[in-house]
Amino acid sequence: MDMESNNFQYESEMKWENAGEGVVRQIMAYNDDLMMVKVKFETGAVGTPHTHPHTQATYVASGVFEFTTDGETKIVHPGDGIYMKPGILHGCRCLEAGVLIDTFSPIRKDFL
Repeated sequence: MDMESNNFQYESEMKWENAGEGVVRQIMAYNDDLMMVKVKFETGAVGTPHTHPHTQATYVASGVFEFTTDGETKIVHPGDGIYMKPGILHGCRCLEAGVLIDTFSPIRKDFL
């Protein structure tokens, strides 16, 4: 393994990084094959539509979001999930402030 996180990640010890206007993120667990990232959105913030070669699965921990992936747009709530295929255009708009848990395979080296 070239890159690997500590075994435990404590929110109080991790810095929040700016990830766009009204959006911050914390890099959580990772190794070369997998990465988990916590992303906090203010109401009205936008996850700008983008593509990347990674498989992504997102869990809605809190808040309400309008997600578009692979040309399909839906509203998601706490407990819901979203799957983004590699290379597919996707993005979101935060309708009620909340937190997403993003997972990527392989690791998003551009986040480190």
